Amino acid sequence: MKSPYQGLSRDAFWRTGVAAKSIESLANVYRPKKPVNKTEKVITLGSCFAQHIARNMRKRGYTVFDSEPPPKGLHGLAANKFGYELFSARTGNVYVMRQLLQLFEEAFGLWKPSSVVWERNGRYFDAMRPSVEPEGHARSEDVIAHRERHLSCVKTMFKTADVFIFTLGLTEAWMHKDSGDIYPTAPGTIAGEFDDSQYEFKNFTFLEIYDDFMKLKAHIKRVNPKLRFILSVSPVPLTATASGQHVLTATTYSKSVLRGVAGQLATENDDIDYFPSFDILTSTLAAGKLYEKNLRSVSPEGVGIAMNTFFSVNESGDAFIEDTGEDTSVPSDYSEPSQNSDEEFCEDVLLEAFNK
Repeated sequence: MKSPYQGLSRDAFWRTGVAAKSIESLANVYRPKKPVNKTEKVITLGSCFAQHIARNMRKRGYTVFDSEPPPKGLHGLAANKFGYELFSARTGNVYVMRQLLQLFEEAFGLWKPSSVVWERNGRYFDAMRPSVEPEGHARSEDVIAHRERHLSCVKTMFKTADVFIFTLGLTEAWMHKDSGDIYPTAPGTIAGEFDDSQYEFKNFTFLEIYDDFMKLKAHIKRVNPKLRFILSVSPVPLTATASGQHVLTATTYSKSVLRGVAGQLATENDDIDYFPSFDILTSTLAAGKLYEKNLRSVSPEGVGIAMNTFFSVNESGDAFIEDTGEDTSVPSDYSEPSQNSDEEFCEDVLLEAFNK
């Protein structure tokens, strides 16, 4: 008898593709349509896990474009504290797709938020990226001036890049009721004050996220037709949820929706690839061993395994590796010190302070 499964490669079957493997030796889980060339200008944005991508690409000699570099003499953790050198602009973490869409539209004059200034103890913060100035500004006018410079950098970033790597982080967000403004943190967490007559919880659906990305893509192609995309999903669970669900089921919903959107987009579009860091790190093969004791932060080993998967394809130039059944794993070369972990630069970690 003939079956469509006859003659398929070993990695098409769970027993030989997963069960017989170690997490370090998985083959063909990442098959980009076009590998990234080291001379191409890459921009990165997204949630906390996305910070690892830019950092590791720089170490490997890739051209990671930074449109908003720190002032002279400010580097490393000191720069990271103020939102520099984490992404390709000083955006802070971009957790949800609508937040990214609004950022692009604001930079290119297609949309304007109702207000960008939040206050706390006499200091003023950018509501759209409150973490980038930990102590805030002395005047609200300073927030406006800094944001105008920031938006100019965002505009340059999108017009210059060849490859855009975006890590989808969350479906949950907080929204201004009247304007639809989306914030990376709830008002009152870092700055501002929560008022349920002004703000509401929003949990985005598959279709909303999909439509937001396609709208963003259309915008981008008008200013930079050559740009192509690599999507990934953050493997970091929610710190807390305002959905009314248990945080476990809320996390499962959020990540499942994001994974579904990313997969659908990559299937339908020739200029979009999906990088499966989420699939690798949360797989049954990994069995949770690539997370820290809090079961939330990805361990240095886990980051190394995910990034080695990315680089093994892009640097070999071959998206398909024939699986001979042998363990061809290589040791992780990830050696970033623990004090450089994502936890230090994730706004949502602050939500743990409300866990009483």
